[in-house]
Amino acid sequence: MKKVIVFAGSNSKKSINKQLATYASELLENTTIELLDLNDFSLPVFGVDLEEEQGIPENAIKFLDKIKSSNGIILSLAEHNGAYSAVFKNLFDWMSRAEQKTFMNKPMLLMAASPGGRGGASVLAIAKDRFPRHDAKIIEVFSLPFFGTNFLDGKIIDDTLNLELTTKVKEFNKAI
Repeated sequence: MKKVIVFAGSNSKKSINKQLATYASELLENTTIELLDLNDFSLPVFGVDLEEEQGIPENAIKFLDKIKSSNGIILSLAEHNGAYSAVFKNLFDWMSRAEQKTFMNKPMLLMAASPGGRGGASVLAIAKDRFPRHDAKIIEVFSLPFFGTNFLDGKIIDDTLNLELTTKVKEFNKAI
């Protein structure tokens, strides 16, 4: 059976992106899901001096091992000030020092949710540009605007947006 790792680029316990990623994973068929929480992979703030003194932290290696052992990735990025959240950027920095091809050509469903109307458009643009340079195989991209209006009781309640996500999940499922 195929295995997909699912996580949000956030360390918020109430992360809307974790809720979206979880919902998307529930739409997959014939797949084992491993829901990851960035809080379980605590890391010091990246610095070249720290890396030289102590090497790559074990939690960065553990996260890379999760990617390596999967058949695909569902990632929903939080947008902070138009870019990645600090916790995700820090993890990404550490992992890329250990393995330049961080995403190992694993099929990826890349998403973002936001409380506003842009749906994480800025962070998605950054990721779509940056991630392929780290061997991401982005199959589909989905943006969920107005999370508080469009998501209720663990699912997307707007029919058009839900159909869009369902269609993209099916394409991702074919790629894994």
